[in-house]
Amino acid sequence: MGARLVAGGEGAHFSVWAPNARSISVIGEWNAWDAARDPLHAARGGVWTGFVPAARRGMLYKFRIVGADGVAHDKADPYALMSEAPPATASVVWDHAYDWGDATWLARRAERQAPTAPMSIYEVHLGSWMRGPGGEHLSYRAVAPKLIAHVRALGFTHVELMPLTEHPFYGSWGYQATGYFAPTRRYGEPQELMALIDALHQAGIGVILDWVPAHFPNDGHGLVHFDGTHLYEHADPRRGVHPDWNTLIFNLARHEVRSFLLSSALMWLQVFHVDGLRVDAVASMLYLDYSRKEGQWLPNHLGGRENLEAIEFLRALNQAIHAEVPGAIVIAEESTAWPGVSHRVEDGGLGFDFKWDMGWMHDTLRYFGRDPVTRAQHHRDVTFRMMYAYSERFMLPLSHDEVVHGKGSLVRKMSPGTGGGSARLANLRLLYAYMFGLPGKKLLFMGDEFAQVREWNHDGQLDWGLLAEAEHAGLMKWVGRLGHLLRAEPALYELDHDPLGFRWAVVDDYKRSTLAFLRRPRQGAVILVILNFTPMTWTNYTVPFEAPGEWVRMLSSDEAQFGGAGHDGPERLIADHSAGGALPCAATLDLPPLTALVYRGPEVKAYDAAALELRESLAAEAEAAREGAVTG
Repeated sequence: MGARLVAGGEGAHFSVWAPNARSISVIGEWNAWDAARDPLHAARGGVWTGFVPAARRGMLYKFRIVGADGVAHDKADPYALMSEAPPATASVVWDHAYDWGDATWLARRAERQAPTAPMSIYEVHLGSWMRGPGGEHLSYRAVAPKLIAHVRALGFTHVELMPLTEHPFYGSWGYQATGYFAPTRRYGEPQELMALIDALHQAGIGVILDWVPAHFPNDGHGLVHFDGTHLYEHADPRRGVHPDWNTLIFNLARHEVRSFLLSSALMWLQVFHVDGLRVDAVASMLYLDYSRKEGQWLPNHLGGRENLEAIEFLRALNQAIHAEVPGAIVIAEESTAWPGVSHRVEDGGLGFDFKWDMGWMHDTLRYFGRDPVTRAQHHRDVTFRMMYAYSERFMLPLSHDEVVHGKGSLVRKMSPGTGGGSARLANLRLLYAYMFGLPGKKLLFMGDEFAQVREWNHDGQLDWGLLAEAEHAGLMKWVGRLGHLLRAEPALYELDHDPLGFRWAVVDDYKRSTLAFLRRPRQGAVILVILNFTPMTWTNYTVPFEAPGEWVRMLSSDEAQFGGAGHDGPERLIADHSAGGALPCAATLDLPPLTALVYRGPEVKAYDAAALELRESLAAEAEAAREGAVTG
């Protein structure tokens, strides 16, 4: 489909799906945009085709479509490989020729992206991450060495690029796409994006791309009313118009529309070597009444609110990706309690590899926004997540959605208590330790690593000048230490989705707003995380253990190098039988205020029969608790 150059580049075949069109011509630079010179011919299945000898690589073109209504419209090619730089809207005859150098990365991709592998993702909007000296966008090639150096320094395993599919309105951040096969021209040609991905891979960094099959904009040159009928979208606005964004919803009952989207997804993975897709707005696809009031939506043929066509499409998408691109992953941004999002299709699930844990994000940010004096009354906000943590393969996101549209920056969400800006940064260090310590993969939006103070603005670049201030530079150093610790310690990632990998040490000390938990690997050193969510120092604080042993401090968020006050906590904890009472063993310490402490403890042996039995028991308890919480 689209424009495909013949061998030697002298001429191109054009194909476009428009079953209800009366006539279609290719208009372009070579024929002075004259619709009479290069007509296409109707073939089977509603596809129009033709060969244009004068078409050459780099030439602009569109389709002149006389629709079923008799009206002529000039449309961009839905399958174009490249588009004219916005705000211009023509398509460009192009190819995908590129000499890749990432074979080593691809050979190990499946291993690096397995549920048992470390994964921490840096979410990036390329147009506003960093700009040139005159405020201009950096090209895909120009941004590559800067982005790679930054990501490697912070220990992230992946970057997630907000949508790069061509989009007419820059302020949509790419979430309203017209070119599902063309990377946006704002930052260069397709081969330049390939070079960026290639360079990231050669630096050991994976690439995830945001992809949007939920809706598309109503720009006249795009998919809307493509052949004079509602071809890609539903005709009935109760199914076809998205009320939140005034966009159009794909008609997934049409197999050609499903094929269009499946082909787009596979192209990004196969041709551009992208390692995974994060599918946007999945919840809006699953529910027919999403964001609609009574009378504004149509039930399915069974009378329910589930979008049966979307469910089948998402299952087919995930099955196709896993079959055609082994090792690639698919992540769902799904904000409801839809069951089995990350379960296998064969088991009744949707087939995604991971699901964003939006509940954790909302609970956590609400908790950190509270004055520490009142946190004791809301302790459940930081413990409830473990009641359902193993119901899906979760990813913990602190994404761009939390720092736009008047929500303020992440650091501004932190309660200052009585400590002002320093307390906000202490809370942010504490938040990141809590996030990196919990089971689940991690995602952090750009700018949050150094506490961007202003709300994110896509029309500029990040406030990199803040790194001249010690506290902001210290926070970024803290994020880097957490990122590298995550990769170095199997306890922090290997059993992310296995109940045996997590155990509370202190869970119900709400009066002092503290938590302590253990992370264990299949085999190796156990990690202890202790969190004090108050500005109080708790002296002789007791942490229980099941066995005696020595625990060595690896990190303290209050160290001066991270912007803290220098209350580092003890270098060692000795767990012994001295506590007496009901505790098998315990260690005591003075717990610094608003501080996270991370200790490395004794090594554990590989799974044995007792451990496997314990895992099954814990999983059953977690499932029962989750069902009880949902019912309640």
